[in-house]
Amino acid sequence: MPFILASGSPRRRELLATLGITFTVIKSDIDETQRAGEAPLDYVRRLSIEKAHAVAAKLSESAVVLAADTVVILAADTMGILDGEILGKPVDADDARIMLQRLRDRGHIVCTALTLLQTGASTRQLTRLTQTEVIMRDYSDAEIDAYITTGDPFDKAGSYAIQHEGFHPVARIDGSYTNVVGLPVETLKEMLDEIGYTVE
Repeated sequence: MPFILASGSPRRRELLATLGITFTVIKSDIDETQRAGEAPLDYVRRLSIEKAHAVAAKLSESAVVLAADTVVILAADTMGILDGEILGKPVDADDARIMLQRLRDRGHIVCTALTLLQTGASTRQLTRLTQTEVIMRDYSDAEIDAYITTGDPFDKAGSYAIQHEGFHPVARIDGSYTNVVGLPVETLKEMLDEIGYTVE
């Protein structure tokens, strides 16, 4: 059965390829606007599901569709992640700088929602959330500016990549590393097992 990745993210493509799965990429192109009053975890779960169904609607044959959405959730000291603030992709360099300054030397949550949608005669849908606590190091403003000039922050939630070799923004994490990159491989393996999809 064909396997479809409903994401144009090169990081997700790389991580999925490590499982030995042959797949095709089809972007979902949905409206990713957060609804008024929508909690962060509800938002990321909804987008994951909507991405999977949007891609499934484009298919003419049975397939397994994998969709993912990752958010950075910044919570104030008196707030939890349920009502925390989502830091999305920056709109420009100034926006990226502000996000990185806000994240500096403090913790936040990275949450990815994965949806596996099996289409055809035996339609089945699984959605799982994976959360990782991330503590950023106390990087300088000069380091922020140097990182922004690389162009790396602009397609990433929270304006950073944990794996960036030049910036190294993260001091430590509690949870899945691949989740912070954008595709929690451990969770995905469990979901594939649950639907009976064998990987090498």
